[in-house]
Amino acid sequence: MKIDDVASLPKAVLHDHLDGGLRAETVLELADSCGYRGLPSDDPRALASWFQQGSARSLEAYLAAFEFTIAVMRTPEAIERVAYEAVVDLAADGAVYAELRFGPSLHLPEMRREDAIEAAGAGLARGSADTGCVAALIVTALRNMDDSEAVARAAARFVGDVVGFDLAGPEAGYPADEHLAACRLAREAGLGLTVHAGEGDGPESVWRAVGRCGAQRIGHGVRIADDAKWEDGEISVLGSLARSVRDLQIPLELCITSNVQTGIAESAEEHPFAALVRCGFAVTINTDNRLMSGVSLADEYRTAVAVADLSLPDVGRIVERTIQAGFGDYAERRRLIEDTVRPAYGLA
Repeated sequence: MKIDDVASLPKAVLHDHLDGGLRAETVLELADSCGYRGLPSDDPRALASWFQQGSARSLEAYLAAFEFTIAVMRTPEAIERVAYEAVVDLAADGAVYAELRFGPSLHLPEMRREDAIEAAGAGLARGSADTGCVAALIVTALRNMDDSEAVARAAARFVGDVVGFDLAGPEAGYPADEHLAACRLAREAGLGLTVHAGEGDGPESVWRAVGRCGAQRIGHGVRIADDAKWEDGEISVLGSLARSVRDLQIPLELCITSNVQTGIAESAEEHPFAALVRCGFAVTINTDNRLMSGVSLADEYRTAVAVADLSLPDVGRIVERTIQAGFGDYAERRRLIEDTVRPAYGLA
């Protein structure tokens, strides 16, 4: 069964940053309301174009654009609005399940971490109520900062509203296992654990995330493909780490468009996504940062379909796997799979 278009089909996303997915119009309105004058443009189209850092070709330059979105998210009301609009936009794009993440420490000293988390949770809850998209919050600590334990403790106060803990920020030179205490705090509190790894650094970063920190999912994880031998564009032999990640079906939160922008892959066609699918890895399809990458969830799914020649059932199985890998309420996730996803994709 070939797939015509994914736009109207139910989809899911696990890796989407709140501060990377604002509407350009919202950035301008929030800047106006808080008096921020540092934006590179006051025209919505020009601003959106500026944020799409395709020419940057580096993760560091890509991350630098967040200075501007964080600068306008100065109040709990602003964070709640951004969270609400994220759910509305993803739901309009066909998302039935979405996990969104953000770093509350980036909003210090304007507000406490707890205030930022509460505001984001309120926005997601309101968005879910208005759209029917099940949205859940992941709280992120940055590996180049020294407050990850404080972030984990703040997240633990909201278990239920917050479903997961994440380590993000630059990988090279900032190993995840320097934040073991924070990861343990999060796990002991009952939060799911996902760690950015295998994006800005190689397979060893993935090993530290999984083997040392106990990550249940890998944020990005694209460079697990470096732990393999390739022949004629296909994976021929897996290294021991890659084989373990595949055999244990540790979900990879792959972000094709973002990886092309930051120079990890030369093009979507040369991205390892298709080879990882054919090799049996537990891949999921993700937007990463919708504003910075200029993508919608449907765009990202279309790209994945094209580069891997996915059929309708193929996509359905990826959506089902994505929801299964979620940290949200189990009964709710099972309902979505059985009542919405499987019928839409013709899965038994």
